Amino acid sequence: MIELYTWPTPNGQKVQILLEELCLPYRVHAVNIGAGDQFDPDFLVFSPNNKIPAIVDPDGPEGEPLTLFESGAILWYLADKHGRFLPPDQRARMEVLQWLMFQMGGLGPMLGQAHHFRIYAPQRIDYAVERYTREANRLYSVMDHRLAGSPWLGGGAYGIADIAAYPWTVGYERQGVRIEDYPHVQRWQSRIGERPQVAAGMTVLAEEGKRTSLTDEKARDVLFGESQYRRRVPGSRNDDTGAD
Repeated sequence: MIELYTWPTPNGQKVQILLEELCLPYRVHAVNIGAGDQFDPDFLVFSPNNKIPAIVDPDGPEGEPLTLFESGAILWYLADKHGRFLPPDQRARMEVLQWLMFQMGGLGPMLGQAHHFRIYAPQRIDYAVERYTREANRLYSVMDHRLAGSPWLGGGAYGIADIAAYPWTVGYERQGVRIEDYPHVQRWQSRIGERPQVAAGMTVLAEEGKRTSLTDEKARDVLFGESQYRRRVPGSRNDDTGAD
C-alpha cells in the first residue's frame, strides 16, 4: 500500500487523482500546512524541501521501499511503473513529459504566485497582482492554443500532463482568469472533471482543508513568514535556534 503524505492543494490533488486513476490502494497521512506539519522532522526525512506531497512505495525498484517528493516526479514514477498515462513510445512519451514540465516549471509556480498576491499577501501590491494575473492569463492562452489542436495537453491520450495541470485550473477565478475566454481549456477542464476518479481524488481531505484557514496570522507565519525560513535538520527535534 502506498503511503501518501498530502494536503488538499493542487500539488497534492494531482497525486491523489493519479492514485485513484490507477486504482492503487493508498493510506492518507494529512500534512496540515497551515499548522506547520510540513516541518515535522520525521516528514523532512523524506521530503527535505518541506513540501507536500510525498509518497512511500513499499514495493519500489528491486522490491525495496522508495520514498519520493516533488509531485511531478511522483506522477512520472507511478505512471511509468504501472504502464498507464505515460506512453511507451519515446516520441509520444516526450510530448507528455514536456507538458508535465510546463506545469511544474511554469503553470504551477506562476499560478501559485497569483494566488499569493491576490489572496494571501498581507497587503496588496498592485504591481505584483498585475504581473501574476497577466502571467496566469498568458499561460491559459498557451494551453488554449495547444488544446485547440490536441484533445489533451500531452497529445492524443489523457495522461499525467493533464492530471498535473487540472487541479491548478480549478481555481481560475482566484487567478483573475475568465475561463470563458479560453474555450478549449474550458472544454478540456470539463472533460477531466467528469471523470469519477478525478472527483474522488479531489475530495481527499477536502473537508479538513475547509476547516483550516491559510490566511490567519499563524498560518501566514508558517507559510510565508519567519517559520518558513528557519533552518531545520531532518530527523532532529532541534533547529539552529536550539528550541524544541
